[in-house]
Amino acid sequence: MPSSTDENMPPPPADAPSAATLRPADMVDAGHPAVLAFARDHAVGDDDRARAVALYYAVRDGFRYDPYRIDLSPQGMRASTVLAQGYGWCVTKAALLSAACRSIGIPARLGFADVRNHLSTERMRAVMKTDEFVWHGYSEIWLQGVWRKATPAFNIELCTRFGLLPLEFNGIDDSIYHPFDSRGQRHMEYLREHGSFDDIPLQRLRADFATYYPGWGLSDGGALSRADFDADISGELR
Repeated sequence: MPSSTDENMPPPPADAPSAATLRPADMVDAGHPAVLAFARDHAVGDDDRARAVALYYAVRDGFRYDPYRIDLSPQGMRASTVLAQGYGWCVTKAALLSAACRSIGIPARLGFADVRNHLSTERMRAVMKTDEFVWHGYSEIWLQGVWRKATPAFNIELCTRFGLLPLEFNGIDDSIYHPFDSRGQRHMEYLREHGSFDDIPLQRLRADFATYYPGWGLSDGGALSRADFDADISGELR
């Protein structure tokens, strides 16, 4: 029988963190030595919120966003690979942020949604045949009893060059893509939510990429991998 103390305790939140949101996973490899070192160096602050915010900016601005070099192998998707390469895309940068949070005892997981990106490059649109990006990834971090969304994809240099409003994160409010850019033009639309995951659902992601983007050729790196994302942005902004 429960004690009277148990009876008077409020029920746990319906979506409280599971044990898996603190453990290393295959691609959210929070136990990797490089991830542990990264978190140790950058998770500064007096509480979990401050440390999570510090990690957010370290991931957002410390690693260049490059959607041209997507490697859908398990190794290519790991958080530790972002550290080794110095760049990533929305899913892998979110994996790094979530892994770093887990490594210092802050529950974290991944969220996914399909979005419409109005500011992709001409080369991306030609290869993808659409402006719809499936399985856009972001982090969900458990802070002060609530899951907070944090999107560390676009580094500050990219935002400045592309006319985007930088995504800020304070650990209190969700950090998700702006619907408009700094000039008032359409930027991002959230179309469909896929839910929350303890690790990257790689099989589902790969299957949908093959369906939506048959001309990308991601199995061998793809046509985009032989181009320069930053150069394309600069060329289109002249």
